[in-house]
Amino acid sequence: MSDRPALSATPRTRLRRMREKGRTQHSDLLAVLRGGLVAHLGVVVDGCPMVVPTVYGHDDDNVYFHGSVASRSLTARSEVCLTVTLFDGLVLARSVFEHGINYRSAMIYGVPRAVTGRDEKLHGLRILTEHVAPGQWDYARPPSRKELAATALLALSLAEASVKIRTGPPDDGDSPDAALGLWAGELPVAPRWERPVPDPALPDAAVPVPQHIAGLAGRRLDRG
Repeated sequence: MSDRPALSATPRTRLRRMREKGRTQHSDLLAVLRGGLVAHLGVVVDGCPMVVPTVYGHDDDNVYFHGSVASRSLTARSEVCLTVTLFDGLVLARSVFEHGINYRSAMIYGVPRAVTGRDEKLHGLRILTEHVAPGQWDYARPPSRKELAATALLALSLAEASVKIRTGPPDDGDSPDAALGLWAGELPVAPRWERPVPDPALPDAAVPVPQHIAGLAGRRLDRG
């Protein structure tokens, strides 16, 4: 765990609205990244904005994401914004105006760096794989040289990032609407892994589900 005390404060990361929802510690950023599985990559390609969903992995200093070397969103080499959002539930107020959601969100800005060296590329792909399915890197066949060459891996520094978190009940409990006699509160959501479904192409039922996958059944997706 990094011992850096605070996130960056730049014009892009400084919160101008709802500052009370902001979090300033580097550990808050890592907690959001740990909890998510899918990020959305915002990038401008040929003058047009694109927002691309992608799986990712991270360490204390970088977030890694990958795709085909032919992907335009991965070859732009320009400023990007990578966003991870965790949806924790509905916030149901007495008035429609005060409705909302509980969430944890991180936005990371910068110019991604192409990872080209074999050792670092394997390191980044391992981080990504283990983030999504811990134990799978050592279980499955590693990438071949040809597969590595066909894979674009990018590293985006965590140096410029912001975090926002909303928790708790509606904000109208002490407003005049409290006298309406309407129910208000939170409707939490907690997605969980289902039981593994074997590939129909498996030769027979004798191929067991590896324990690191079977053990996920019933667990929450959120590991933050």
